[in-house]
Amino acid sequence: MRSNPVKSKLLAGQPVFGTFGWEFLVPGLPQIVHAAGAEFLLMDMEHAGTGYEAIKAQCEMARGVGVVPMARVPANQYHYISRALDVGCMGVMAPMVGSAEEAQFIVSCTRYPPQGRRGAAFGFAHDDYQGGSVADKISMAHERTLVMCLIETEQGIRNIDAIAAVPGVDVLWLGHFDLTNFLGIPAQFDHPRYVEAIDRLVAAANKHGKVLACMTADEQWSRAYWAKGFRMFAVGVDAMLLQGAIRQGIQPLQELAARP
Repeated sequence: MRSNPVKSKLLAGQPVFGTFGWEFLVPGLPQIVHAAGAEFLLMDMEHAGTGYEAIKAQCEMARGVGVVPMARVPANQYHYISRALDVGCMGVMAPMVGSAEEAQFIVSCTRYPPQGRRGAAFGFAHDDYQGGSVADKISMAHERTLVMCLIETEQGIRNIDAIAAVPGVDVLWLGHFDLTNFLGIPAQFDHPRYVEAIDRLVAAANKHGKVLACMTADEQWSRAYWAKGFRMFAVGVDAMLLQGAIRQGIQPLQELAARP
């Protein structure tokens, strides 16, 4: 079974950078993001409506280029989490984690018994259709699976210390837009309530040795959150990145066309 260099780097205190796959899960995407410097491809199932066949195909194509495939599952239920791992994802992002009990359940879905409740199916996509020792495969699966808890609700911030203390949770991922919504201050990222919430998130991560992560859309955001201690970044969303590049090319042409 392949190892997960993203998890290895993070646990060694090194930063990792990747991007979201959302609208354009095409055959060339893993190679495209790899050529751009991305170390992981995080595919969205919560908002994009992506199905497991598409996720599985991307995992297969990522295999040959060294990109680590991971998925944000649509809900924190066993069959969503375990299936994402079975089709080849090396990590899962769990949305709207609000309590330590929920975090413990999420971790249990990524672990085989007796540590957890993940069902056994070997010789398929997640272990590269290989034979070999089942015990070794279980050990490798536990070692390589990255568990990311999205902290994006007022409840999640209120319980952040207990969530961060849960063994098996590797990453605390800031869901900044949702967090401002739940705090009643939509998109107000300089509001004192949001700033206080981020301070609590950072303090809990530092106390319990968890990795801080977020999505970034511009250099200013990257620099600001790097300074806060964030070390895992997903750069943009494919649709927005494409739209931004097209807009950048069209705007000068529109200006030329508007001249008398």
